[in-house]
Amino acid sequence: MPSATADLASAEPDRAPLYHLTELMFFAYRDFVRDADLILAGDGFGRAHHRVLHFATRRPGLTIAELLDILQITKQSLNRVLKDLVDRGYVTNSLGETDRRQRVLAATPRGAALIEEIALVQSARFTRAFARLGGDAEAQAVAFLTAMMDAPAEPRGKAAIRVVEK
Repeated sequence: MPSATADLASAEPDRAPLYHLTELMFFAYRDFVRDADLILAGDGFGRAHHRVLHFATRRPGLTIAELLDILQITKQSLNRVLKDLVDRGYVTNSLGETDRRQRVLAATPRGAALIEEIALVQSARFTRAFARLGGDAEAQAVAFLTAMMDAPAEPRGKAAIRVVEK
């Protein structure tokens, strides 16, 4: 079975690599996450904590299984990060109401406040960029970023790749 990477590479075999776009993506991402890194460091957290806390905040009631699907990580890699967030009062991890085998996540007010602080700083970066571009830059950014994502094989529940409205 061919890989997704092979499929992408064979789509345009005569096209030269777009190194300039790869580098622009790298530098934009570097600066975008640096904003969050500086805030997270104040609480002793890193990027993995940010990802978990972001989705626990944006999708209350998210199960651990759904979070693993969203982040494409193993339960083992989630355990330490989730334990930190729960032990320090940023996230709750409770039994599911309908299925007691499920673990359900939600941000605490403290966790939601941290995510809002980060989101405001990162949103300011987006706003500055959109203002510099003008027109329908935000809609174009949404279309571009959506087109860059691989389509999920089988979106399930809250794990489906979707943007939660503002």
